[in-house]
Amino acid sequence: MVSFDVKNLNRSGLGNISVQIGAGKCLAVTGPSGSGKTLFLRALADLDPSEGVVTLNGRDRADTPAPQWRRQIVYVPAEPGWWSDTVIDHFSDWKRAEPIIAALGLPADIANAPVSRLSTGERHPLALARALALAPAVMLLDEPTGSLDAVATDAVETILRQRLDDGMTLVLATHDEAQAERFADQRLYLRDGQAAGPPP
Repeated sequence: MVSFDVKNLNRSGLGNISVQIGAGKCLAVTGPSGSGKTLFLRALADLDPSEGVVTLNGRDRADTPAPQWRRQIVYVPAEPGWWSDTVIDHFSDWKRAEPIIAALGLPADIANAPVSRLSTGERHPLALARALALAPAVMLLDEPTGSLDAVATDAVETILRQRLDDGMTLVLATHDEAQAERFADQRLYLRDGQAAGPPP
């Protein structure tokens, strides 16, 4: 069973946040633009310097090599990165990713598509598939459906619910209050980098 614990997390722009999230649970992080949602996810992923204690199943982030930590706690930013010319080059195991890609409504022949020709509606689901194929214990998602239409959003939410049912822990930063309500087992509302109680 996954136990993801955050105690007194601090970094520039973010102050003294503590949460505990169990297996198969979703923490929805909401707040206005600039409130610190992305800073929070990046700190959890150990992408930026921060203070405080973050543990996964009792193991401290500070005692875990960063690459190993980021294989277990996978962050998908609002603007995913691409570093090669074709889609398949971004996947360590395409066969493992194929069922996820199909479930997200993407064409099977997208593997050899040039990244430069992908639409935003293709890039975001592909980045999600790339992350899910790693089978992380914890997934950190920053506005995963912000640029998607209703059909694509439904496909993304369906596969996320399946992974939650399988025990994955989800930290979901979203401006979509309805989405937060659909997914949240717990809520974190941020204002000016601080936990600010329930959403208004």
